[in-house]
Amino acid sequence: MKILVRNLDRTTTEEELRHLFEEFGTVRSCNLVMDKETGASKGFGFVEIPKPGEAKAAIKTLNNKIVGENKIRVKKAEAKKP
Repeated sequence: MKILVRNLDRTTTEEELRHLFEEFGTVRSCNLVMDKETGASKGFGFVEIPKPGEAKAAIKTLNNKIVGENKIRVKKAEAKKP
């Protein structure tokens, strides 16, 4: 299941994000979205956890959790609209 993580502190790294979600199970992928011009984080990213039960536990536990100085928002990623 692909998970959207929003409101990340701009200093959060992919490694920190991966570590946060690995508590709940295997993380297949972890990607922060970066600004193409500046190379800085845009404050959101995606984490993929293959097992639905583990993904749901991560969403439930981490949504509204304080990470760094921000309260992150975590939910199932929606498919892009054409």
